Amino acid sequence: MIDIHEQIGSVRRHLADRIVDGREARVLTIGRTYDTTVEDLWQACTDPERIRRWFLPVSGELREGGSYRLEGNAGGVIERCDPPHGFSATWEFGGQVSWIEVRISEDPGGGARLELDHIAHVDDRWGEFGPGAVGIGWDGALLGLTRYLATGEGMDPKEAEAWMTSEEGRRFYRLSGDAWCAADIASGTDADKARAASQRTIAFYTGEAAAAQDPSGS
Repeated sequence: MIDIHEQIGSVRRHLADRIVDGREARVLTIGRTYDTTVEDLWQACTDPERIRRWFLPVSGELREGGSYRLEGNAGGVIERCDPPHGFSATWEFGGQVSWIEVRISEDPGGGARLELDHIAHVDDRWGEFGPGAVGIGWDGALLGLTRYLATGEGMDPKEAEAWMTSEEGRRFYRLSGDAWCAADIASGTDADKARAASQRTIAFYTGEAAAAQDPSGS
């Protein structure tokens, strides 16, 4: 498995504000550089056969204007497609609509860089759980992509499920949650509120609060 401390430290996390459809929204940005080409990284993020090897099975018409569905997760419409540089899409999950914007570029230091924005309107759920509610999930996705690009191996679903509930998996969730908490504080959120929201989200992901509400909204 990938060194989780190295993985957490290699990922950039940032939060910003934006107005979307006349309402306040938060922009969560996650990014990492990979030892590959822009074209290969684009294919890994857009080819259905490759996506399922590190993320989830995906169906639909993966083209501009087409719809997609990630098995057991989100779906939506691909609003823009600019190969091999990026795409944007709606992210429809749990009765809520948010947006993702993916950018792929050459890293000046070598390799190819992936950056993803997840844009969501600010609501009570955001106040309760903070950015980690979606950020931890994206950290997990980038971990899967790192492993896949480094080894060429896909994840066996049973193996992945077992890892998620292992001590190493729970440690990864805690580290991710702490990193998103730090990004939240750096963006101007009150430190006590950011830490409280982070702990609620970490508790859900680690199983430390069995009765906790799912912060993702499902």
